Amino acid sequence: MRQRAATLLWRAGIAGALVTAIGVLPWLSHTDPALTVLKARSADRDPTPEVLADIRAQLGLDKGPFHLLGDWVGGLWRGDAGRSWISGGEVTPAVLQALGVSLLLMAVALVVAAVTAALICARTLWLGARRRLDGRRAGGSGSAVLAALPEFLTASVLATVVGVQLGWLPALGWYGPQWTVLPALALGLPAGAILGRLLDDLLPGAFAEPWALAATARGLPGRTVARQALRRCLPGLLPNTGLFVVGITGGAVTVEQIYDIPGLGRTTLQAALAQDLPVLQAGTLALVLLAAVAAGLAHLLTRLLIGPALRDGALPSLHRPSPPAHRILPFVYGGLLVAVIALGLPRDPLALDTAERLTAPSPSHPFGTDALGRDVLARVAHGALDTLLLALAITAVTLLTGLALGLLPRLSGPLVDTVTALPPVLVALLVTSVVGGGSATPALAVAAVAWTPLAAHTSALLRQERAALHLTATRALGAGPWYLLRHELLPAVLPPVVRHALLRLPGIALALASLAFLGLGAQPPSPEWGLLLAENQPYAERAPWAVLAPAAVLALLGALAVTSAGGVRRRGRKAAPIEPEVPERRPEAAELVAAR
Repeated sequence: MRQRAATLLWRAGIAGALVTAIGVLPWLSHTDPALTVLKARSADRDPTPEVLADIRAQLGLDKGPFHLLGDWVGGLWRGDAGRSWISGGEVTPAVLQALGVSLLLMAVALVVAAVTAALICARTLWLGARRRLDGRRAGGSGSAVLAALPEFLTASVLATVVGVQLGWLPALGWYGPQWTVLPALALGLPAGAILGRLLDDLLPGAFAEPWALAATARGLPGRTVARQALRRCLPGLLPNTGLFVVGITGGAVTVEQIYDIPGLGRTTLQAALAQDLPVLQAGTLALVLLAAVAAGLAHLLTRLLIGPALRDGALPSLHRPSPPAHRILPFVYGGLLVAVIALGLPRDPLALDTAERLTAPSPSHPFGTDALGRDVLARVAHGALDTLLLALAITAVTLLTGLALGLLPRLSGPLVDTVTALPPVLVALLVTSVVGGGSATPALAVAAVAWTPLAAHTSALLRQERAALHLTATRALGAGPWYLLRHELLPAVLPPVVRHALLRLPGIALALASLAFLGLGAQPPSPEWGLLLAENQPYAERAPWAVLAPAAVLALLGALAVTSAGGVRRRGRKAAPIEPEVPERRPEAAELVAAR
């Protein structure tokens, strides 16, 4: 009971600190809220001292940020989140309406993600049900390509091809269920690819557990064994599924922008840009509450699925020595990526040639040219240096952070839920307010949120591994906590989390690309990949090569990351002797053993 109370207090404190930081956002950024509100209300009106003073009086800005924050919090008890500084309308109905739109979009996107994940792990389920998994090598290049596709690029292609050219589905607006299909596909395909890869990584261990062997020996149908193996693996994925729920709800800003969807992510972004604090605070609070609900449901489902085994320490370990991955594919993908960079580096990425605008691929321009006549291959190659090095550095930092905090679930659990509720765009704005703009701002913003899925994954695997039978036996022999951590827990948890981090490497690059797409990342004439996609997006129909080239290199990076991750496996090893940290046996026990 004390632990639950402490967790609730910790969660409430984090949420309160977040809302407070948002409440003082204009003052942190050293901007005049009255001037920002005036520009949002009427950009043509002159910001005279009289006009600005009138706005300050209307909004009560002269009272200071903490007085405004106290008034806003006091109204929450009555269900009143104040009035918008821009429109003057009530905030609560507007935020609830936007939340309803985002929840509907999230539900449809989760269906797409579930179908995608099922297709990715269907082969493993089929082979496992027939006891034919021995020697199966890890693959996943196709799922890596799906996971590496930028959401905004997928959304634009679907809107252009399926919505406009073919006319099969509506491509703009939000007027009924059919308007959810295209944006749900753009959001659900990458999420399903990641979840499918994580699930496919766990299934072989489930099929190798004693209960599965016994069920097969008893003649149970293969589909029954496969269904139970799927149930056995789901608890390790539920925390990350909860993160996707929140991320799709509040983080689908680019997709909502492209399809003109009045969702919570877009509403929060517009409020952040206009410094409409009542709307921004209410939207953030809604996302934080949604994150808490998703985390609670994930915890409850985990208890329902394997609760007794967790409590009694009777779980087998899912992480057994597994067959090696393909050794050739990483070299093939890596060679292709190095070849693209090597061919493009000697070229000038900034050379303009207006006579060669939007020319198709040719021997002189293998990837074609962009709207200013610049060589796309040169820009992709020079952008790779910044994008790849930055993505690798962020991945390494987030892996270490996720592992360290994941080993402390009581501390990191509420922190993960709260940080996940923040759209990366809002984090970028907060970081910009604190440290100012610059090339490091997108990296700091992405690193501030990218560690959360790794921490959630570490905590989920650690919780199950602590309940494993071999750990219970080792602990009964007198092994201490540090021995268990070094020789049992970390060797079991570290490989799948490292594979997860490598799988997230293209996602790190995509997050940087999304910020560039929204104008919060690299600025022209930088050849950063996200900026390349954003600059060439308006010409995707006339010159698809200008968009497909950086997208294809991103997909190649995803395939390289996943096939390389397949080589991070737990190898079989001899049991390590228990070292001197083990408590000495009591004399009575030693005498009893000697007598026997």
